Amino acid sequence: MFGYDNLANYFNCNFGLIQHHKWSLSDIENLLPWERQTYLTMLMNWLKEEKERLQQQQQQQDAMVKKLSRRRR
Repeated sequence: MFGYDNLANYFNCNFGLIQHHKWSLSDIENLLPWERQTYLTMLMNWLKEEKERLQQQQQQQDAMVKKLSRRRR
């Protein structure tokens, strides 16, 4: 419900938000539980979409390299 299931996950989540997404600890701690969950859900969805976008971009680059290498033969 709160985006973590134990104390270690709580601290890992806070650390990730602070280090990778530049949130401040006071901003995180001042969120209401439902706000925190909403933002974490939105962040997780964005990360999933970004991962998919990067994978698609990598596949396109791989296809282009493969195509170019065939032309050189």
